[in-house]
Amino acid sequence: MASPDPAVTTVDSSEIAKFSAMAEAWWDPEGDFKPLHQLNPTRIAFIRDVAVRHFGREAGDSPLEGLALCEIGCGGGLLTEPMRRLGATVTGVDPSQRNIGIARAHAEKSGLKITYLPCAAEDMVERGDTFDIVLAMEVVEHVANVDAFVANCGRLVKPGGIIFFATLNRTAKAFALAIAGAEYIMRWLPRGTHDWRKFVKPSELARPLRQAGFAIERMTGVSYNPLADRWSLTRDLDVNYMLAAKKI
Repeated sequence: MASPDPAVTTVDSSEIAKFSAMAEAWWDPEGDFKPLHQLNPTRIAFIRDVAVRHFGREAGDSPLEGLALCEIGCGGGLLTEPMRRLGATVTGVDPSQRNIGIARAHAEKSGLKITYLPCAAEDMVERGDTFDIVLAMEVVEHVANVDAFVANCGRLVKPGGIIFFATLNRTAKAFALAIAGAEYIMRWLPRGTHDWRKFVKPSELARPLRQAGFAIERMTGVSYNPLADRWSLTRDLDVNYMLAAKKI
C-alpha cells in the first residue's frame, strides 16, 4: 500500500472548533479537562519510563536532557510542560490558535521555555523538523484521517527515535464507560467530547505504524479505579490504551 500523501489534511475542523471553545478550561483541574489532569501522572510516568529505557538514560530529575520532543495536538500544554521539566527541548503543536495561546501564556507564567506552533502534523512535515520523541496523546480519535495522521507523525521521528500514542478502543465497553458513563452519567466530560465511531482499535493503529517503518515496543491499557480515584496501567486494552513504537 502506498504511503499517505503528506499534503492530505488530518485536521477535522469540527473537532478544532469544539476544543477551541473549551480552551479556557485547560488548566482548571476541576473543569472540562479534569479527566486529563487525573490521567496525567500515569501518562507522564509511562512516557518517562519507556524513554529512559529506550535511550539508555539514567533515572533522575532530568532524564530527557538533550532530547528533542514534539507533542502533536498539545492542547493547553498539560503534557508539554512536564516533558520540559524532565529536561527535553519541547515543541508543542496544535491547529487551534486558542489552545496555543493558552499554552504559551501558561508556559510563560511558569517560567518554562517551550516552542508552541499553531499548525498540524502535516505542516511540521513541510517544515522538515525531526525529533527524538513524538507524542500524539488522546488525539488520533479526533483527526480526519487516521492513516495520514500516523504517517505524518512518523515522518517527524528521527531514525532510532520513538513515538507515543494514547487513544480509545472502539469496543462496546469503551462506549459504555467513555461516552455513556463519562459524558452522560458522571458528567466528567462535556457531552459530545468523543465520537465512538472515531475510536481506534489497536490493530488499526499498529498497521499504519508498521507501514511507516515502526516496531511497537510497548502497549498497555489504562484503567480508572473510582474507589481509589486514580488511573493505572493494566493489561486490559478494551477502553483506554497507550503504546510506544521505535522508528527502525
